[in-house]
Amino acid sequence: MLNILSILVGLLVLVLTMIGFIPFLGWLNWLTIPLGIVGLALGALSSHNMGRNLNIVLIIVCGIRLFVGGGIF
Repeated sequence: MLNILSILVGLLVLVLTMIGFIPFLGWLNWLTIPLGIVGLALGALSSHNMGRNLNIVLIIVCGIRLFVGGGIF
């Protein structure tokens, strides 16, 4: 059950991350990283790894996007 919740949070973060790739909407990644951490915590409590791994990848992608955009753009 926790893995399913983690995957659902990961899919929400994925949609918000895709929107955050639009120029001048990079600030949205500041919201998606904490949501990804919540999904990561749910996935860590689960016995399966898929939700946890999805959220780890999304957190890294959001972090790289923020680094490239200077934290704002």
